[in-house]
Amino acid sequence: MTRVLGIDPGSRVTGYGVIETDGVRSRHLASGCIRTAAGDFPARLGEIFHGVREVLVEWRPQQVAVEQVFVSRNAASALKLGQARGAAISAVVTLDLQVFEYTPAAVKQGLVGNGRAEKEQVQHMVRVILGLQGKMALDESDALAVALCHAHSHATRRQIEAAQ
Repeated sequence: MTRVLGIDPGSRVTGYGVIETDGVRSRHLASGCIRTAAGDFPARLGEIFHGVREVLVEWRPQQVAVEQVFVSRNAASALKLGQARGAAISAVVTLDLQVFEYTPAAVKQGLVGNGRAEKEQVQHMVRVILGLQGKMALDESDALAVALCHAHSHATRRQIEAAQ
């Protein structure tokens, strides 16, 4: 079993999800949100860095998957999101872990079968696949979706490489 951390970066809320997987079956270990306090932006980036690092130290994943930045019409928002993503990735690489990156469309396609699925559809599939009940923030389910996407696609890549 491989332990995977999925990260859904955000400048105010960064979701995380930890699973154990054999590439076919996955089990939920932990998930939640790192919520930054109001204040100056550099301080919030520091909170993201330290929050992700705490998750890494506590759960010791072997692989980390991060959602790539979705560029919308608002350039300022995209830049802040990119910086938040950089803070999260920096926490990962300081522990010598490799980062795997997935577009939002690839995550949605992998879990729901539709690259334009709504967040609620993704959350529903995360609940079904992992057998989860109760309330869950969308950032949390998105992070678990990134981890599941990585688990399935990484296992498929290994099978293809072994067959060659």
